[in-house]
Amino acid sequence: MKTLAAPSPMPHPRRGRRAGSPRGERGVVLFIALIVLVAMTLAGLAMYRSVGTGVVIAGNLTFKQAATAAGDRGLEAGRAWLVSMSAGTLQNNTVPGYYADWGSTFNPASFDWNSNGLLVINNDGAGNEIRYVIHRLCSLAGASVNAPNQNCVTVVAGSAGGSKGGGSYGVLPLSNTIQPYYRVTARALGPKNTVSYVQSIMY
Repeated sequence: MKTLAAPSPMPHPRRGRRAGSPRGERGVVLFIALIVLVAMTLAGLAMYRSVGTGVVIAGNLTFKQAATAAGDRGLEAGRAWLVSMSAGTLQNNTVPGYYADWGSTFNPASFDWNSNGLLVINNDGAGNEIRYVIHRLCSLAGASVNAPNQNCVTVVAGSAGGSKGGGSYGVLPLSNTIQPYYRVTARALGPKNTVSYVQSIMY
């Protein structure tokens, strides 16, 4: 009597692992997601840095404009000082703050403002320190406008002016007089080392 061998069991179709199954694709999707996440993070950091730089630039411009506006206060203080001085006094240096020559080597950026500039105010409420310096636009200090070898930038008053639309009595210069020009330079030193220079020519 012949015995037949039992057939070997067939493998279950679900036990096999195919290459295209969802379980095999999960690693690829995760890798792509990580790449996208890194790219988005770098883009966000670049945008944050760009916005931060713009805010800093805008803040610096604000401080600069405020310091420039504050410098006008120094010009006005210089004008008031000139008006209060006599012509004889203005022929000589009055250090600090006033020089009777045009200062051919004067450079606002390298000038010693703390020692030679006249202080208007330490803090104008916005953190600006204001100083000014005046130069008479003449080549020689200690000499009048009409002195020998003197060279000045001057304005000549040809007449005393009329009564309509003119200056007030006692303000206009006498007829045929010569007056030198003056250069007033003001410096405003503001917050965050903001520095602004303003300058005006007056007589």
